[in-house]
Amino acid sequence: MGLRDGGPGPPSLLTLVTLFLFLILSLSYNGLVSADKSKSYSMQTLCKNHFLQQLYRKIDGAVLFSQNERNLDCVITFQTHSILQRFMLRFDGLQLDCNDHLFIYDGAHAVGTYKSDLSCKHTKQNLGAMFTRTNYVTLKYVTDNWGTDTNGFKLVITAVKDSKHACTEFRCNLREFCIADDLVCDGINHCADGSDESSKCQNNDTGTILGLEFTWFVVVVVSTLLVLLVLIVAISVCVCRKNSWNNRHGNSVQQQNAYSLAQMYGSNGHMTVKPGGGSTTTLADGGILHTTPTSGNWRHPAGPPGFRMPPALGRPYCPAG
Repeated sequence: MGLRDGGPGPPSLLTLVTLFLFLILSLSYNGLVSADKSKSYSMQTLCKNHFLQQLYRKIDGAVLFSQNERNLDCVITFQTHSILQRFMLRFDGLQLDCNDHLFIYDGAHAVGTYKSDLSCKHTKQNLGAMFTRTNYVTLKYVTDNWGTDTNGFKLVITAVKDSKHACTEFRCNLREFCIADDLVCDGINHCADGSDESSKCQNNDTGTILGLEFTWFVVVVVSTLLVLLVLIVAISVCVCRKNSWNNRHGNSVQQQNAYSLAQMYGSNGHMTVKPGGGSTTTLADGGILHTTPTSGNWRHPAGPPGFRMPPALGRPYCPAG
């Protein structure tokens, strides 16, 4: 991207643009990761038959929605970010068909003895909160080909850390465990006692600037600066190229004019003419024009009156006198 005339600026500016682009990508990735800490999942989407179904999804919190899915037989595994955490599962809604089953396994695979087998006889009132002993939870959902829109569930999954592990994040009031700070005031009751969604969240604008989360605000600001920087670079390059082109074009015109004059007056020696008396003009090789004063009677240096100019000079010339 450098210029032929070695103009300063564009290479270093290009490096800055690259660094800003890398920063934006990093912030965007971090923002997406933060958004995944409390994400909503649809069982219909998660149970599609593709390779992503087999991945362990690391979460701090999630909400699973199910409504009248038919002919499903899928397995989904969630994992905490730390081995010091475990999962708490709590249903905000549960109404399964008697032929549908939701198996909950305390581990990374749907093998061995399941923790719970939920069906039509279970409701959210008689279940309460369930805790795993490991930092994995695996769900196996099996449904038949019949159902209604009232069949399904809403499951809140939260990664919790016991207080004995030096909890430094948000501590729930009625339960002795902590949850991630990003789960506080997100509209979902992760603590089960409502302490993470208390009344202080109604006027809590911390972490937001002009209505945007801090991460996305930084992304917007950096993106704007990047666009302005790119425009400055583009304008600078255009100006430098224009000046360089003008300089080359001017030199080309001067060389062409000198070449034309050299063809007119000859490429060897010089020619002396009298413009109107009192001075002589000499054009030497290289296209340099010299004017020297003269005095007295003037005659052509190449011969007497009646001298004819060489063919290269064009039309014949006979000085008067």
